[in-house]
Amino acid sequence: MKNLILSLYFLSSCFAQAAKQPNIVFFFADDQTSSSIACYGHPLVKTPNIDRLAAEGTRFKNAFVSQSICWVSRTTILTGLTGRSYGTPGRHDSARPEVVKELYVDLLRKAGYRTGFAGKWHAKMPRGWNASEHFDVFQQIGRNPFYKKQPDGSLRHETELIVDRGIEFIENQSKDKPFALNMWFNACHAEDGDRRPGIGHFPWPRAVDGMYEEDEIAPPRLNDPYIFEKQPNFLKTTINRERFFWRWNTETKYRTNMRGYLRMVSGIDNAIGRFIKALEAKGLSDNTIIVYTADNGYHLGNRGFAGKWSHYEESLRVPMIIHDPRVPKAARGQVVEHSALNLDLPATFLDWAGVGAPERYQGLSLKPIVSTGKADDWRKQTFHEHFAVRNRIPAFEGLRTDRYKYVRYVDEENYEFLHDLKEDPDELVNLAKDPKYGKTLKQFRQRTDKRVAELGGPLQPMSGSLGVSTPPHPKAAATVANRPGANGFSNLLAGGMRGWSGNSNLWSHKNGVLTGKSDGTLKMNHFITWKVATVRNFDLKVNVRISAGGNSGIQYRSAHAPDLGLDVITGYQCDVVADKSQYNGMLYEEKGRGILSRTHDKMVVDPKGDRWVVGKLEVKEFASGEWHEYRILVEGNRHRHWINGHPTADLIDLDGKGRAFDGVLALQLHKGPPMTIEFKDMLIKHLPDDLPIVQLKNRPIPADALGAPPRGKLPKGWKPPVYGER
Repeated sequence: MKNLILSLYFLSSCFAQAAKQPNIVFFFADDQTSSSIACYGHPLVKTPNIDRLAAEGTRFKNAFVSQSICWVSRTTILTGLTGRSYGTPGRHDSARPEVVKELYVDLLRKAGYRTGFAGKWHAKMPRGWNASEHFDVFQQIGRNPFYKKQPDGSLRHETELIVDRGIEFIENQSKDKPFALNMWFNACHAEDGDRRPGIGHFPWPRAVDGMYEEDEIAPPRLNDPYIFEKQPNFLKTTINRERFFWRWNTETKYRTNMRGYLRMVSGIDNAIGRFIKALEAKGLSDNTIIVYTADNGYHLGNRGFAGKWSHYEESLRVPMIIHDPRVPKAARGQVVEHSALNLDLPATFLDWAGVGAPERYQGLSLKPIVSTGKADDWRKQTFHEHFAVRNRIPAFEGLRTDRYKYVRYVDEENYEFLHDLKEDPDELVNLAKDPKYGKTLKQFRQRTDKRVAELGGPLQPMSGSLGVSTPPHPKAAATVANRPGANGFSNLLAGGMRGWSGNSNLWSHKNGVLTGKSDGTLKMNHFITWKVATVRNFDLKVNVRISAGGNSGIQYRSAHAPDLGLDVITGYQCDVVADKSQYNGMLYEEKGRGILSRTHDKMVVDPKGDRWVVGKLEVKEFASGEWHEYRILVEGNRHRHWINGHPTADLIDLDGKGRAFDGVLALQLHKGPPMTIEFKDMLIKHLPDDLPIVQLKNRPIPADALGAPPRGKLPKGWKPPVYGER
């Protein structure tokens, strides 16, 4: 009898536990392709915490978004509807009031859940709609900038802040009440207004500084130029191509930005690890489901593209991992083939909570798949579309099955793609015009027509026409971001501080003059950097005034040194030095090879990195406290500087390891005595990227050329080496 009572008690406890509503934690990344996570096969990235969730949970091999753009994807999850269905006629990506009156989180609140949100919101809601009314705790944290100034003056990355708020949420959570917590990251989204490679464009949390620095970064897998050239013209000129020139168009820029992107991924993983520890410490982990996915995929340079906004797999495919500690052991660590959508998540959340999904919801609950790895009568196709920003991004609609993908670009005379995903998983061959696939094409047209009708009908005609964001192959990539005037020049100070990044305590802008001031307490050099574009070949003219005893410089083709500070720059520099004519206007390499071209010498740096004097320049004095025009002309590997039209540096850089062909533009405020440096009328003309490179065989160093002195104090009796006597 006693044993029977114990057995009944055990069974009743199990039933009680089973009936208990689980907590739900939803991690949501931005602009993350599934291929950027270790458990999805990336060879370098370190994501141990996300991998652990996958190893103990369910990983979906085929997870997609219905529309690959941030705000539509987010609103789809909140409403349970595709963009076409929740949108306003004529404004398809803006939600109608009636569909956002009650979100899935409102239904969870009615079911007894405490709800929280921290991070990027970015859903387009009706005028007057207030997100905070739909959550018990709501804190929107944007990415402008990624690093937020804290009350104590320190800077903290938004990824860390979002998880900080999440930990605060569970610290104030009662064990007697279930919760649903959303942590929606801004990472891995690029900082679009800051196109400086690395820490500027893809800023990462400082906790992952240095990761991947020594790793060999492989080029994009689909980077054969032929792949891009086969695209129709309307895809070659969109913002996907425009942003390619912001991010990926040179090897240096690509490697730098990829390291930044991977650090952002690892930064998310690191923050998730912190949260899981806090969840375990609170004793909540055994009844908490964790979901990890992203709002859309990302091209990462593949196909010659930079963003998402296309029908290709890189754009639509996302990671999706669901960790439910309550499922049977047999269902843990499973990898499933079922096609999952972002559209499925709200129905899934409600199913876990024991709440019936509204009839209007268009997604399916993933709960049976997560629990057993199986689902009866699962979907055989998924619908995908894009209609946001139609004047710059071609609109499309279509269907994907496990074998075929069909899309038609509705504003481009229904231009069609048909891909055989089994035979051609990279979607390199368009079968739409192949007569052998005529029957298949017709079937997909009809099925797409049917699904379009079910979801709300055809899109309204576009107002106007598709704009051209960029030529497919600009002569100078920088012009894509920094559009020149009629004379080929643009004024870098016309927008004030908007186009620059630096310490506002040190730099200011007034009446067209950018001013840097130091009170003499700086312990290291500080910089203000131009955010709009990197520079390669260019002609720069700027008027400069420096106070007596001051020291400054104009950095170009330079790079960040985030290990030293967020505003520290290394690379080529045109020196601006008051009252020291032997240095003023020379070519120096900050934290690099030192003086490359002294003001009285024409110089060549040979392939080994040795410096040789090949000619002489007259040294002139330029008084401090007065305006002087500095000019920098960089063409391939030849660098020339002038002050008021007088040459002060002339360098040919043959050092293949030390030189740089692309980098950021910055202005220096030097440590040391108090000083003021001013810049005005800063004009740049971007020259073609493919200007010829001077080769040693075509321009040999004279046999009587003398070696430049080494850095620091000269050894006793030092004599310059002779090039011909080496």
